[in-house]
Amino acid sequence: MTLESTIAGSWYPGTEREIRALADKWEKEIASEKAADGAAAAVPEKPNTLLLPHAGWTYSGKIAWRAVRLVRGAKFSRVVVLAPSHRAWIENRLVAPEAEAVSTPLGKIAVDREWLDRLALMAPVVRHNRIHAAEHSAQIEYPLLQLALGNGFTVVPLVMGSFGRDQMAMCARALARMIDEKTLLVLSSDFTHYGKDFSYVPYGTSGDDVRTKVASVDGEAFSFMARRDAEGFAAFVKKTGATICGHIPIELALRAFPEKATLVRLAYATSSDADRDFSRFVCYTAAAGRVEWPGEGKQVLDAEARAYLLRVARESMECAVKGVPYSRSPFPVPHSPITTKMGAFVTLNDRTTGALRGCIGEILPMRALVDAVIERAVDSALHDPRFMPVTERELAGLRVEVSALTPPKPVSSWRDIVLGRDGMTLEKNGAFAVFLPQVAPEQGWDLETTLSYLSRKAGLSADAWRSGAKFETFQAEVFHE
Repeated sequence: MTLESTIAGSWYPGTEREIRALADKWEKEIASEKAADGAAAAVPEKPNTLLLPHAGWTYSGKIAWRAVRLVRGAKFSRVVVLAPSHRAWIENRLVAPEAEAVSTPLGKIAVDREWLDRLALMAPVVRHNRIHAAEHSAQIEYPLLQLALGNGFTVVPLVMGSFGRDQMAMCARALARMIDEKTLLVLSSDFTHYGKDFSYVPYGTSGDDVRTKVASVDGEAFSFMARRDAEGFAAFVKKTGATICGHIPIELALRAFPEKATLVRLAYATSSDADRDFSRFVCYTAAAGRVEWPGEGKQVLDAEARAYLLRVARESMECAVKGVPYSRSPFPVPHSPITTKMGAFVTLNDRTTGALRGCIGEILPMRALVDAVIERAVDSALHDPRFMPVTERELAGLRVEVSALTPPKPVSSWRDIVLGRDGMTLEKNGAFAVFLPQVAPEQGWDLETTLSYLSRKAGLSADAWRSGAKFETFQAEVFHE
């Protein structure tokens, strides 16, 4: 399924010819203008992060193009767009489209569903076409990106609303781990919305000094971004009431940024610069930067080993369900990590609904990973006490997921547990329970909620984790069919 543009022909031109003609017009105008304050010279070479406005192109298209033009011809294989929700209430979730592609008059862009699947193992991701169809903040950027990069990239549009502190930290860690040198990050946000209907009129409703004062607020807000100061940026927005509609995507990105990150403002304008009526206007900022992403975390298992483990998990499960003997074929690499002693969990989910159908594993590294996976796949299908045994009729509708675990290590306090990174065990008065790292992201829980459910899983009261409990953490490489 392709998600067609709902704003082509209104927010931006409706035909390819008109789009390209307008971009050519912007390019000629920009080329003839002198860059203010030498900002263009300060832009890092090969930028991989852009801040773009998302108003209709009549107002902000040229501003956005000042940044987008800097990545023309770059070899990005994927673009991640972080965008705010204007119409749907979203809490503690990143919302991606269900569709396989999005479309503009310039053609289709495939949605990187495999990348999204991996992100969903570390962060709370849901899929919802209607939210994306009704939301302009991501859609408005697609044709701009196509103009610069062609149609050879995939897109990961993520629309978001509010976050609790733990959930935002979880999402930031996941993005920092997932984004690599092949990824362009786009932050979609307009800046101050000024006027009575925006409930923001601290400087009155007339006079050019209104624009000057608002521009000063926006400049101060951007200064926190340039310093990678997520805490300062969030506090500034809260203190001033600055009506920056994309402040949540911006804060999320700032929390994900590693130490080596730069962001330079290229242009600033308002919707009323032409008519000078500053009783009501919206402000637009374009910026570009270079972020040295650490890339995905160190992995023990390569793609071939992961594919093999998923295959033997599937084969052993199906043979056990059908009641026939199973003998695995040898792995072609003699000294593969699959023979290393590691803990492992095998999880079975319904392919259609995502509902859990079985999950059993072993935390301690007692035997070769491949052997642990084979046996726990059978246990998940037939011996999970929470479910009836899997039947032959169900096999095709199940998705197999494998979690290969690092050895558990004790932590001094529950506060040392990092959601989205750590799996966790709780032990108290002989009761014990474990959650894999992906449990909290899948549910969108904060840390205290996670620990309450973990306590209940152990057969304890919901607040038993608060005192007298011992905790261990572990990490996991998680992969699925």
